Amino acid sequence: MAIRNVRLEGDPILRKKSKEVKEITPKIRVLIDDMLETMYEKDGVGLAAPQVGILKRIVVIDVGDGPIVMVNPRIVREEGTQTGDEGCISVPGKAGQVTRPNDVTVRFMDENGEHYELDGTELLARAICHECDHLEGKLYVDLVEGGLHEVTAEEEE
Repeated sequence: MAIRNVRLEGDPILRKKSKEVKEITPKIRVLIDDMLETMYEKDGVGLAAPQVGILKRIVVIDVGDGPIVMVNPRIVREEGTQTGDEGCISVPGKAGQVTRPNDVTVRFMDENGEHYELDGTELLARAICHECDHLEGKLYVDLVEGGLHEVTAEEEE
C-alpha cells in the first residue's frame, strides 16, 4: 500500500466525470488499498478516486465504524435534510455549511465484486453524498451556504 498524492481544488481532474469500473482487477484492488491508506493518513472520513487523480467510480468511507468500499456507487433514495459544516481533503484548512439529505440508500459493488445496498443516516449520508459528488466532478464548495471559513486540524473531518 502507498499514500497517493491528493489533488487540490483547482486541479482540472476534480471537475471531470468518472468512468464506471467494468471489473475488479488486481490494479483496482491496489488503488482501493492506497485510497484507504491515503484517507487515514489525511484524517478524512472519505476519499474518491478522482482525488488521487484516477477517474474511476470508486469511493472509500470510514465515519468511525470501519471502512466501506464502494465501486460504482449510485444513490437510489434520499430523504430529509441536514445542514452542517463540511470539509474536504482536496480543500485543506477550509469548511463550510452544506445542506444534504439526512437519509440515503446507495447501491454499489465492494472490492470483491459483490453487490450491496446500504442505508446511511446523518454523517454517513453526508459522506456518501459528498464522495458521490466527486465522481460527477462536483465539489462541496459548489454547495456551501455563506462561504468558506478557516478550520484548524482538530476541527477538520
